[in-house]
Amino acid sequence: MTPAVTFRAVSRHFGQVKAVDQVNLEIAEGEFFAMLGPSGSGKTTCLRLIAGFEQPTGGEIAIFGENANGVPPWKRNVNTVFQDYALFPHMSILDNVAYGLMVKGVDRAGRLKAAEEALAMVALPGYGARKAGQLSGGQRQRVALARALVNKPRVLLLDEPLGALDLKLREQMQEELKSLQRALGITFVFVTHDQGEALSMADRVAVFNNGGIVQAGAPEDIYQRPASKFVADFVGSSNVLSPDLTARLTGERAWSSVRPELIALGSPGEDAIGFSGTLATRSFLGSVMRIGVDADGERLHANLPAASALPPDGEAISLHFPRTALTKLDDAA
Repeated sequence: MTPAVTFRAVSRHFGQVKAVDQVNLEIAEGEFFAMLGPSGSGKTTCLRLIAGFEQPTGGEIAIFGENANGVPPWKRNVNTVFQDYALFPHMSILDNVAYGLMVKGVDRAGRLKAAEEALAMVALPGYGARKAGQLSGGQRQRVALARALVNKPRVLLLDEPLGALDLKLREQMQEELKSLQRALGITFVFVTHDQGEALSMADRVAVFNNGGIVQAGAPEDIYQRPASKFVADFVGSSNVLSPDLTARLTGERAWSSVRPELIALGSPGEDAIGFSGTLATRSFLGSVMRIGVDADGERLHANLPAASALPPDGEAISLHFPRTALTKLDDAA
């Protein structure tokens, strides 16, 4: 099957700044694909390259097998949903949703019918007569989705569309976006700096840093088997162990990582690695107690059941984790 989006050694430079540098990427048709990374990592520039808002300095972009280099945004079968929604305040919601079809020359009756169907698709039937200022943030986000979907794009690009929402609404919209993508079966490309959003919604995640992809794979693989120090530290919370500490624990000198939730109290059993240290900090987080332990000059964190019996701060504590929980890392990144 032809990929929905292909990057072949794609770069986008702004003078001496390499915003995107030699990126190779394939996004499958019907996939929910997340681009995750900190500000300035290159993820948003890649999204703009797919949309046609930027053109590559080098390399080739293909959309469903067709070369997209030099093709303007309005000639690509993609649509973008922006973080600020970009709704027209003077127009009704129905006219906002139908705007793209009006530009394409669709007659008024046809475009309004399609707009009503799109609003129903995002659970806003009957909202067409309202103005953007009369809607909540979550409702405006749905309208922006409907406006993009009414054009029936083969690829929907989402540029941090949940960033302006509060936590509870953001979590609700994560579930709804995922359900909508499954129902429609079209390709979603989602840009975010929030690793929770990427892990919870995407079929695959590409982690960006310094203009390139440092790891790509299923969310479970990215989280459980980070390939580098950067990924281990950026995606979720992880203890990155120095080569010295790893050597003392395992006999092998290498950078490694272990997730806090995989560390438990007590002495190690079979196929487990134990260590001791001084209890330095504790933070009650509801269902878990997050503790900081100073071990061999390094601070490690563990997420323990909230009711765990802990020694007083400043006293010795013994902990362990399964040998399989330790992931070796590339020490170059």
